[in-house]
Amino acid sequence: MPDRDQKFRDSTSARFIFTVDGEEIGAFTEVSGLELNVATEDVEEGGVNGYVHKLPGRMTWPNLVLKRGLTQSDNLFAWINSVSGDGLGKEKNKVTRRTASITLLTADSRPIRRWDFVGVVPVRWSGPSFASDGPEALVEELEMTHHGFKASNV
Repeated sequence: MPDRDQKFRDSTSARFIFTVDGEEIGAFTEVSGLELNVATEDVEEGGVNGYVHKLPGRMTWPNLVLKRGLTQSDNLFAWINSVSGDGLGKEKNKVTRRTASITLLTADSRPIRRWDFVGVVPVRWSGPSFASDGPEALVEELEMTHHGFKASNV
């Protein structure tokens, strides 16, 4: 049985499964924006000249960006449409923030790490660029805002 570090070394060909409220949106090949920042406030104490106190403040998270090859699943657009356009009108213009998860899978589809996000809302989608003479893969990109995450082993 491979050790825990071996599982991460085996993940070089990994993919990510993205779910919203437990429903699979799809598999993605690239995730960016998985970070957090803590603002600090400098407090200078009288008579202490060797350092400045750094007090932790508000946490912020950049938007998440997921990329994948084009798929035929409609789950992504069903979610996007629920918080925009006619879907938003049906909810009396109230955006419902959701919970979401990104699960890292190894090349042989074993889950090894999961990030759970709260307050997720899609804010941008871009589709592939089409060129009949180009060999580029068709890629779609999803960007979301959120209110933070927790990571866990699976």
